[in-house]
Amino acid sequence: MRLLLVEDDDRVAAAVSALLGKHGFDVRHARSGEEAIQALLPDGGPAFDCVLLDLGLPDQDGFEVCSRIRRRTATPVIMVTARADVRSRIHGLNLGADDYIVKPYDTGELLARIHAVSRRPPLNPTGLLPPGAPPGAVPAAQTALPAAQRTRLVLGPIAIELPTRRVTVDGDPIVLTRKEFDLLALLAGRPGVVFRREQIISEVWRTAWEGTGRTLEVHVASLRSKLRTPAMIETVRGVGYRLVVPSAG
Repeated sequence: MRLLLVEDDDRVAAAVSALLGKHGFDVRHARSGEEAIQALLPDGGPAFDCVLLDLGLPDQDGFEVCSRIRRRTATPVIMVTARADVRSRIHGLNLGADDYIVKPYDTGELLARIHAVSRRPPLNPTGLLPPGAPPGAVPAAQTALPAAQRTRLVLGPIAIELPTRRVTVDGDPIVLTRKEFDLLALLAGRPGVVFRREQIISEVWRTAWEGTGRTLEVHVASLRSKLRTPAMIETVRGVGYRLVVPSAG
């Protein structure tokens, strides 16, 4: 697995690279945001499977780097930072990050998250998005769904185009990250049905790892904000979540 590590501290980068190398990763180190962007440009070689992005970079904020990465490629991005506040987590996910891990972290946790975001359909040859694509968009070639799921869902003010992963609220398009869309599509497929947290984590993140629970909460909070109707995603205390379609009245 080929991985891009964006980290300005050479000592930290050397330690992480050595660790990941022992687990079979081919790691390339970028010391700045601009170096990371250049590394992601197609050069005829194999595409990166994941980007580990530190937010405290010397030339530009990591959030801006994430936004630029997402405009160029659908490669999974994991933000790795000491910023533990929920606002930073939500902001990072809104910009298109696939996951967010706080330093210091456990080695097993880092490896689990890398493998979790990498469990996805193969990238197209370049992994590039079309010009002008919004942050968080995913190339159509990478979002193929089984024929049975190629449908359109309309739930109150929300319309979900499953084949194109396009979502509108009251006719206005909204930008969702890959995991936000997968979460919404899962809940919207059976409105009113309560999905257990473990079930959601298994189906959306393709893992049974308990540490993903906090990531689920952050994605739910971000999705509620984007849908403009927070009450549509209802928390069932001690169980999980369900999507509630508002009444016409």
